[in-house]
Amino acid sequence: MARKIRIGMVGGGRGAFIGAVHRTAAAIDGEIELVCGAFSSTPEKSKASGEDLMISSDRCYGDFTEMIQKENLREDRMDAISIVTPNHMHFAPAKMALENGFHVICDKPVTFTLAEAEELKTLVEKTGLTFALTHNYTGYPMVKQARHLVQSGALGKIRKVVVEYPQGWLSFLEEKKGYKQAEWRTDPARSGIAGAVGDIGTHAENLAEYITGLKITEMCADVSTFVEGRLLDDDANILLRFDNGAKGILHCSQICNGDENNLNIRISGELGSLQWFQMEPNSLYHRTQTFSKTYRPSVGELCEEAKASIRLPAGHPEGYLEAFANIYKNFARTVRKRMNGEEPTALDLDFPTIEDGIRGMQFVETVIASGKSSDKWISLTSKG
Repeated sequence: MARKIRIGMVGGGRGAFIGAVHRTAAAIDGEIELVCGAFSSTPEKSKASGEDLMISSDRCYGDFTEMIQKENLREDRMDAISIVTPNHMHFAPAKMALENGFHVICDKPVTFTLAEAEELKTLVEKTGLTFALTHNYTGYPMVKQARHLVQSGALGKIRKVVVEYPQGWLSFLEEKKGYKQAEWRTDPARSGIAGAVGDIGTHAENLAEYITGLKITEMCADVSTFVEGRLLDDDANILLRFDNGAKGILHCSQICNGDENNLNIRISGELGSLQWFQMEPNSLYHRTQTFSKTYRPSVGELCEEAKASIRLPAGHPEGYLEAFANIYKNFARTVRKRMNGEEPTALDLDFPTIEDGIRGMQFVETVIASGKSSDKWISLTSKG
């Protein structure tokens, strides 16, 4: 098969922020084409959004059920679906797509509940189809370099992990002002049991586990809702224990007035430490008591995973969209090879999967349970 991977999109119509990000990221490497979609909650809005994107009118569907059923009958059918809806609408289209032989790439958190995520895992294993989750921060070249340095032993045994994701955009009751992005993220019926913890806390959890290769085993959480009238959490401070004995701190908040998307991580081992800031993503700092080095894309010796994620000459920022695109690129290459009966390489398979989705849902449920509990520590796999 020597053609682009054909994708249909669920959600992401007019007024949706993340849909445009997904479409731009998918298009960057020229390996994917958007051929159809069910772009909105009503057929009329879906058709109008499809027109905006210059999608053929006969492939702008009223809902995901119609899209999957009709695409299944076409010779030039889509190969995969991209799900960019609010959380409560992830599971049903993902399940139906897998049952009908379509690969899936889905926004995070993967589902509304942990039980749904586990059901999807069973389907992925049964069908052998590819499932990718857009924890996009793992796509940055310097994040991959950080992971390589940890795996190579440059830091020695990891002792401490501090990861934080402060934002300020929900410092006030934006959900009551007609702000669509705030409305669904603070609505338990659409977001689930968590607000900030599910929206950005899962990114911090995923980044910590991706770079270190460690698993969080226990947590002690202080979960708060600072803005009066808000229905879900907007701040959380969490103590972490990892499976190698390391300790950690995870802080996520959407009421840090003045902060933008200030995701950052510090990892300390016996032999040295690493530090990376999402808002300055081209620099990875590696330090010891007697040594300091800054890694940069396209400069000096880098690991294969980092080099495979770089598109630009030195001095040109590898940013948010490029990191997002790395997940789509690897997903597309994995799908193409599997459709051709070939084995994907380790570089192809370097993207978050359904397993990461399950970890994220376990994280959400455990944090919320810990925040409500009088017990000090709760196991990550506990349902509360």
